[in-house]
Amino acid sequence: MTELVASIVGGNRGAVAAGRIGQAPDLGAIARYSRRRVQLEFGLSRRGADRLVAAFALGRRVERSLRRPRASMRTPSLVNDLLAPDVRGLAYETFHALLLDGKHRLQRVCRVSEGTLTCSLVHPREVFGPALREGAAALIVAHNHPSGDPEPSAEDISVTRRLIEAGRLVGIPLVDHVVIGEGGFVSIRERIRFDA
Repeated sequence: MTELVASIVGGNRGAVAAGRIGQAPDLGAIARYSRRRVQLEFGLSRRGADRLVAAFALGRRVERSLRRPRASMRTPSLVNDLLAPDVRGLAYETFHALLLDGKHRLQRVCRVSEGTLTCSLVHPREVFGPALREGAAALIVAHNHPSGDPEPSAEDISVTRRLIEAGRLVGIPLVDHVVIGEGGFVSIRERIRFDA
């Protein structure tokens, strides 16, 4: 890996930085660093840091492109597989709506909101707006926990109940709410009743 990083970054500083990056215990965390942080922590030039940040971004895009288009989102693990590369390791919560067709095949993923370190502000109109505009037949929502612990909070449960009710009113059922953490995920559907 050291040779790969050195070839991406280039120059004399690149070899030194590559050695330090190769020794790092958490490459995933480094992949989320800003260009400025990469420069400061690894002594890279602006150009070298830009190249490394771009390489990490390209890697995330390649990973996303390897998925089959219009995958069926019938299990929470598939939701986790889809979103985890983008949301794991973020320092703030992001809330996503997965728009589904009648067979629960993915039509599109919409980022609904970005929150703070401990919460994501979300309202049913923001969640169901894209689903209504695009004619989705069903919806799954998901968000990450920056703490790394996927255990749903009381607020997560409350938001889920509001979304279930809103889905009933607009005729777009909420299929699940998946909370993504560092080591795994939790399906709120497996914790509370979605039908009633």
